[in-house]
Amino acid sequence: MRSIQLIIFAILISFSLAAQDVTGDWYGEVGNNSKIQFIFHLSKGAEGLTATLDIPSQNLKGIKTQQVSFEDNQLYIDGKNLGFEYKGTFRPDSADFKGKFIEGPNAVPLILSREKLKAIKAKVRPQEPIRPYPYQEESVTFENTKDNISLAGTLTLPNTGDVHPVAILITGSGPQNRDQAVFGHKSFLVLADHLTRQGIAVLRYDDRGVNESTGSFAEATTADFATDVQSAIDYLKTRSDIDPTQIGLVGHSEGGIIAPMVAANSKDVGFMVILAGTGVSGFETNLIQAVTLRGFPVEDEEAYKAFITEALTIASADMDVDAVRKELTAFYDQSAFFEMMAGQSPQRDQILKGLVDARTTPWARYFVNYNPADMFALVECPVLSLNGTKDMQVVPDINQAGIKAALEKGKNKDFQVIALEGLNHMFQTAETGAMNEYDNIEETFSPKALQLISDWILERVK
Repeated sequence: MRSIQLIIFAILISFSLAAQDVTGDWYGEVGNNSKIQFIFHLSKGAEGLTATLDIPSQNLKGIKTQQVSFEDNQLYIDGKNLGFEYKGTFRPDSADFKGKFIEGPNAVPLILSREKLKAIKAKVRPQEPIRPYPYQEESVTFENTKDNISLAGTLTLPNTGDVHPVAILITGSGPQNRDQAVFGHKSFLVLADHLTRQGIAVLRYDDRGVNESTGSFAEATTADFATDVQSAIDYLKTRSDIDPTQIGLVGHSEGGIIAPMVAANSKDVGFMVILAGTGVSGFETNLIQAVTLRGFPVEDEEAYKAFITEALTIASADMDVDAVRKELTAFYDQSAFFEMMAGQSPQRDQILKGLVDARTTPWARYFVNYNPADMFALVECPVLSLNGTKDMQVVPDINQAGIKAALEKGKNKDFQVIALEGLNHMFQTAETGAMNEYDNIEETFSPKALQLISDWILERVK
């Protein structure tokens, strides 16, 4: 009799789990000293479960993930378009998900519950401007008719004069809002505020698929983002308060390789400022970062570089992506370096799949084959290229040399390539330049760098 009761109990539990409604809002946070909160909004439509993600600390809202499934008590959220995955198991006793937030080979525990989390008090960033501003601020939208999307942003306009030069700010890699709010800082808000106070109008906007902008970030490549910038130019040319001959681009990190792509193909770009942009191919950039940003030691550095080189060669091959994934999976699976990283971990297959997926997204495959030096060589407008000497993400020497050589090759008549001592990738005054410093540094953007940028632009728009 007891065995029958257990069977009935098991059936009831199974039915309860199968009937569990997981739609709605789920809250979780990771980190110790610097916590990051995640809010997943799950909903069900004609095609099944979908999820959007909010990251309050980065002012990101409603970011669409690629795929969601909930089967046999297991929740899977595919956010590889944002660089992550979440896998969690529903626990009926606590009515939450115990799981892991996965970025490539890295995984951290993340429990999601229905209970709202206490808002994390934002750190005071003394450079962030406080309203009322001594200039005009306007919410704007403009259309990318090529890709049928709408982009939302903020246009700030000096109070002096009727017609203004303008700078379009282009964000770095990953989904970014108009303020480029990352690591507790709003670098584009600070930059826009400084430039506008100096008499330069500024347009900054949410990346496609982010916050108020429509479209899909997941499916876009660097070239697609370039069409968004061109759409911003086309919009500004329609305004009577903007000088159409003085429209410039200011791109940070990936934005610094999008800008020359636009400028090389448009006569409407009057000047260009590159902040921590690369001057070598995506292939070489990935190879360098695999070494400089590696979080573990290796005994044979040359063998490790050969391992990364072969992985990039496979990932960038001009063949069907499914064939690339199959070959890349086999390569990783047989590699001693992958074995060292994953070993017999229960997550071995998960780590393997994450690495392969990360290398074979549309964005990754385009990026590894793109060389911004080819575009820099075609740019005719004035160019200012800045890098920090403590930049760990975009090593200054090799990238500045690449940009300088390309501009010289194209016989650009007005350019400067400058290394700013002691600044990191975010243009903060840093001790080591390591990424884990970004959030703890009080400074958002070096005043020296801000002044250099505005002075250089003003000399060319007089």
